[in-house]
Amino acid sequence: MYELDESKYLYLFAVIPVLVLLFLVNLYWQRKKQREFGNPELVKKLAPERSVFKPTLKLIVLLLGLSGIIIALVNPKIGTKTETVKREGIDIVFAIDVSKSMLAEDVAPNRLEKAKQIVSQTINQLGNDRIGIIGYAGSAYPVLPITSDYSVAKMFLQSMNTDMVSSQGTAISDALKLAGTFFDDPQTSKLVILISDGEDHGEGSAEAAKAAEEAGIKIITVGVGTEKGGPIPLKRNGITQSFKRDNAGEVVVTKMYSDQLKAIADVTKGGYIYGSSTREVSDYVKKALENIEKTEFESKEVSLYESQFQWFLGAAFVLLFIELFLLERKTAWIRKLNLFNEKE
Repeated sequence: MYELDESKYLYLFAVIPVLVLLFLVNLYWQRKKQREFGNPELVKKLAPERSVFKPTLKLIVLLLGLSGIIIALVNPKIGTKTETVKREGIDIVFAIDVSKSMLAEDVAPNRLEKAKQIVSQTINQLGNDRIGIIGYAGSAYPVLPITSDYSVAKMFLQSMNTDMVSSQGTAISDALKLAGTFFDDPQTSKLVILISDGEDHGEGSAEAAKAAEEAGIKIITVGVGTEKGGPIPLKRNGITQSFKRDNAGEVVVTKMYSDQLKAIADVTKGGYIYGSSTREVSDYVKKALENIEKTEFESKEVSLYESQFQWFLGAAFVLLFIELFLLERKTAWIRKLNLFNEKE
């Protein structure tokens, strides 16, 4: 078994026929000029030590050396043995608040974008864990089922917005119930990372957290926003036109309520962290994962490949070194053999 590590460099082999063509053109030009200079036989007698074969030999050695360098760049690998690789991790569901209050800009750039940054940075810290994503406001909406494809998860994450759930509010209980349906293996360690400002968290969140605890699900809550709060901007084409107002015409000020988020985390003996620093949150989650038992997802046989570029590179240097000392004069012992009918 073999594989090519950098197959993109194979296109460099196109240089070989170009060099051959240039050699043939130059050879034709030389012979044409010799015929213009005089009788070819007389010209040959004027340079009796010049070999007809040596220029071709130099070209062959040069092309072999260049081919060796190209193959070294491609870095062919040969499978020497196989081993069983076990994949262990936990299942994680990110439940992200997408209610209108998450548009408040009391944290930069706004609460929702801050939540996305936190999730993205946390994903970067993961190893073999599987992840899923839920968006929730007045109801919960499945964004991405459990997967090990982090790049796809980030793509779906960036597409989340406050318009994806029509009903407003912060139905944490619905989010926790939906998260429970994401975990398809009862033996796998389970974690829900819930990111919200905690405002208008609805009824039944404590009961939902208790049900999650009974199902073996830990919950880490992350609070985004500030206790001072801020208005909810109404934008058009990225420009703030006004702010959301209540029925009395007053500007609505939305605040972060950490007490509700802490209470939910405490039920499952998870944890709460304030999400002002993306780095601190990702480090907190990473440390929490170290204390959660990992589950084996799968084991499979994989081939171990070893690079072989060094052999081709070494041979190329030897050939190019030889090419430097190949002169276009006849070699004495070859001339005695007269392999190319070079004797008169």
